[in-house]
Amino acid sequence: MKRRIIHIDEDRCNGCGLCASACHEGAIEVIDGKARLVREHFCDGLGDCLPGCPTGAISFEEREAPAYDAHAVQAAKERANMKSETTNETTQVPQAAGCPGQRMMQFTTEAAAAPVRDARAASRLGQWPCQLKLMPTQAPFFNGAKLLIAADCTAYAYANLHEDFMRGKITLIGCPKLDAVDYSEKLTAILRDNDVKSVTIVRMEVPCCGGLQRAVETALRASGKFLPWQVVTITRDGNILD
Repeated sequence: MKRRIIHIDEDRCNGCGLCASACHEGAIEVIDGKARLVREHFCDGLGDCLPGCPTGAISFEEREAPAYDAHAVQAAKERANMKSETTNETTQVPQAAGCPGQRMMQFTTEAAAAPVRDARAASRLGQWPCQLKLMPTQAPFFNGAKLLIAADCTAYAYANLHEDFMRGKITLIGCPKLDAVDYSEKLTAILRDNDVKSVTIVRMEVPCCGGLQRAVETALRASGKFLPWQVVTITRDGNILD
C-alpha cells in the first residue's frame, strides 16, 4: 500500500540517536553510526522523530510501504517490558522528539549580547543545550560562533562569568572527571564541521581541569583548522590566575 512514512537522509544523519529515542514504536535503530528505519510496519507516519533531529535528516515521503501494524508494535513493547523485568533493567519511556533536555534552542542574539540596563544580572547563555555530553556535533548556532568551553565549576567560582566570558559566545560546559569521558572526539567534530571563529577555554586551577584543556587542544590539532584560542584559569577563591 502507498502511505506516508518517514525518510532518513543518511548523508545528513550524525548518528545522535534522538530519533530512535523519540520513536515510541521502536521503528528506528542506530546502526553503524547512522539512524535507519528498520521496521517499516512499526512506523505510524506521525513523525514524533522529526522535531528532535539536529541535522534535519528526517522528512516525510509518500511511497509503497507495509501497513502500520499496531498489534506488532504492542507485542514488541510487551516483550521489551518482560525482558526489563527479568533482567532488573530500568526501561525509560521515550519522550516525543527525544529527551526534552537535549532539544536544541537558540536564543535571541541581541538579548544575549546586549548591555545590562538595570541592576538585575542578565543571562548571556546563547543556546541550549550547553552540556558538552548533550551537544550535537552540528547545529546552526555553531556557524560563525565564538566558542566558550568552560569547566562546570567556573560558573560557581567566578561570579561574573556571564558578562566577562559568555556574552556573545556559544557556551559548552563539562567536567571530564565527573563525566568520565574524553571530549576530544566530539570537540574535533564540532570544530571541523562548523564555521567556528575562535575558542576560549575557561578552567579551574585544579589539576583535574587539565583534562578539559587537553581535550580542546587535541581537538584543535585534529580539526585541521588554525583558530585563535586562549586559556583562562580561575582560582578556587574566584579570581583569574595571572
